[in-house]
Amino acid sequence: MIIVSVVLALFAALGNAAASVLQRRAAAVDLPGLPGSRLFGSLGFIRRPAWRWGAGLLVVSGLAQALALATGPLAVVQPVMTTELLFTLVLAAIVFRRPPGTRTWGAFLGMALGLAAFLLLASPTGGLETVPPKRWLHSAVPAAAVSTVLIVVGMRLRGSARAAVLGSATAIGFSFTAALIKDTLGLASGGVEVLFATWQMYTAAAVGLGSFLMLQVTLRAGSLAASQPALTLGDSLLSVILGVSLFEEQIDMGWRVLPEAAALGLIAFASVQLSSSPVVSGKDDQRW
Repeated sequence: MIIVSVVLALFAALGNAAASVLQRRAAAVDLPGLPGSRLFGSLGFIRRPAWRWGAGLLVVSGLAQALALATGPLAVVQPVMTTELLFTLVLAAIVFRRPPGTRTWGAFLGMALGLAAFLLLASPTGGLETVPPKRWLHSAVPAAAVSTVLIVVGMRLRGSARAAVLGSATAIGFSFTAALIKDTLGLASGGVEVLFATWQMYTAAAVGLGSFLMLQVTLRAGSLAASQPALTLGDSLLSVILGVSLFEEQIDMGWRVLPEAAALGLIAFASVQLSSSPVVSGKDDQRW
């Protein structure tokens, strides 16, 4: 089942990457809005076909992620989702017709090796199928407070700083959405009618929608180079924490702590390098 979960997570990451490239392309240039209306002018990109295809792909990748969460630990699925950056690199290279340079390929391999090393060292295993309500309260309150602060601060910033801060807030929303979906699916054994009677399902839908809207704001705030590391790394790392704290998933520690930290550091460094690549950001720079 772990293998199935990893394959589904990879498929979800591919869908997210394609959606990210398409929606960033659509958001780059607005269609004309209604005369005198800043609101319709700022949302004009929603009417572009590329944005609609991206939105559709997000739905498909969301379903694949849900199936992955139903068959594997949260601490496995979300780290695998960091491969979104790798897929983004490949897809952006095709869309923008810019072959990756040596430095970009080095970052590509570094992130792949870091992810593989972390999963092998940590060896996450499944825990509880459902989460006691009190645990949600203890996790959701501080997360909501941090998200609010990040959004308020991010809206006062400009450019790359704004994209990075808003990306971090969006990552919190996506990680909690994944955890809520997993908790909801854990209740499915009681029948479909039970799902519609649980607060988890409706909360997951609300948090997921809010995160999706925040993603649009984040993509508009700055380049992928600024927002993507915060989105992918923040989501995966917080999901590992939620997997341990909420679902009691087990991660091998002991002597493996330092190698695991090194693997995470390699993932972080490589993700920043990948996101800064002109193939992903759309900027020309021969040094890459």
